[in-house]
Amino acid sequence: MTSNEQILVKFYTAFANADAATMCECYSPIIQFRDPAFGLLKGDDVCQMWKMLIEKSKGNIKIEFSNLKADDYLGSAQWIARYNFSKTNRKLVNIIQSQFQFKDGLIIKQTDEFDIWKWSKQAFGTTGYLLGWTGFFQKKIQQQALSSLKKYKETKNAN
Repeated sequence: MTSNEQILVKFYTAFANADAATMCECYSPIIQFRDPAFGLLKGDDVCQMWKMLIEKSKGNIKIEFSNLKADDYLGSAQWIARYNFSKTNRKLVNIIQSQFQFKDGLIIKQTDEFDIWKWSKQAFGTTGYLLGWTGFFQKKIQQQALSSLKKYKETKNAN
């Protein structure tokens, strides 16, 4: 197993154990993260996102990971998240494909891809089925996700 594959195992094992602090140890300070729900996040915002998502799940998120591959510069993984969506309390099963870039033994870039329409159908039911494929609805999902992250960071800074 390469050292970067070990980083991915550490990252996803920490995620499965709801340990955002250990997940963040795998990231470079210059981390760039992108996914369909949040868009582009940089630096500490990435760690804050994982902390928020883990806290909102209240211990009810299940993570399975497989197909971890990495060389000195690039890596990939597939993972499945099972959880209840906090806004609607609907059960979701999200299958995600991740691509990574590494530098100096840390993750500097992570791109998560998943079917946002399939996700929105699970999260919002009929509304997601009818509108989840549209750019308008996907933009609303992203705005809500970023708004939640902003509120979470403000709450954490106030404490």
